[in-house]
Amino acid sequence: MVLLPGGGGATSASWYTQAAALSHTHRVFAVDLIGAPGRSTPDRDRRPRTIADLSAWLDALLDGLGVAEIDLGGHSYGAWIALHHAMRAPDRVRRLALLDPTQCFAGFSPVYLLHALPSLLRPTPRRVRAFLEWETRGCALDPDWLALQEAAVGFPALRPVTGPRPSPAALRGLSLPVLLLLAGNSRTHNPSKVADYAAALLPRVTVTVLQGASHHALPHAIPSGAHRYTAWISPGATALRTRTRRPPSGLTVERPGCGAAPARSELLRVGHRSGDGP
Repeated sequence: MVLLPGGGGATSASWYTQAAALSHTHRVFAVDLIGAPGRSTPDRDRRPRTIADLSAWLDALLDGLGVAEIDLGGHSYGAWIALHHAMRAPDRVRRLALLDPTQCFAGFSPVYLLHALPSLLRPTPRRVRAFLEWETRGCALDPDWLALQEAAVGFPALRPVTGPRPSPAALRGLSLPVLLLLAGNSRTHNPSKVADYAAALLPRVTVTVLQGASHHALPHAIPSGAHRYTAWISPGATALRTRTRRPPSGLTVERPGCGAAPARSELLRVGHRSGDGP
């Protein structure tokens, strides 16, 4: 079973490309982050305020599904939550996939924060669209996905939980297999520095840099990203699962280009989707 929590300011619909590929071999649950745009609504007296609260929410979610252990994936802010949960509850996570994670191995680029500021201080659909078009460097974006990002502006979301990056000691102690899938054109941070830092600390990491991919388009607009994730997590992909601190020169680099936006009907077809696999 694969659990894919949404990223910051995004609903679980952002996972439609990954979910479609993974559902051939695994049962997939794509969930909206509690307190973020979407359908995961906290009780009035139990709003998440710390990373421990978010980890407890994931535990409760798994308990509700009747699942003891899962493959966990996350993108951006969702990857930060997934990484912390894997360190807090390693007995519940078989494998961890991090798609261009933020605040895990490096801080935000000042230029990225500067461009994000208008949509953070006073979000409007126009500002959100302008920011996404800047970060994705003009790549074709699915119009339905873009409409969801604009609609999220009016959603009464809670203040997001923030916190520090994991310590080097904590990263060294993470013994489960990790896939780190980085966007080569990400404006969020320096992908090369993120790759080097993660490769030096995580004991069992597979690092892939997708050249031509941007941070916000990575989960859905780059088909090769879905292929890499599926190959790594599938039963026959053992060789891809472990890499013991190879030097940065040994990192996998793929050059898929921008990637075409999927058909509009695909986004509407894939929500919470399941397959017959584990």
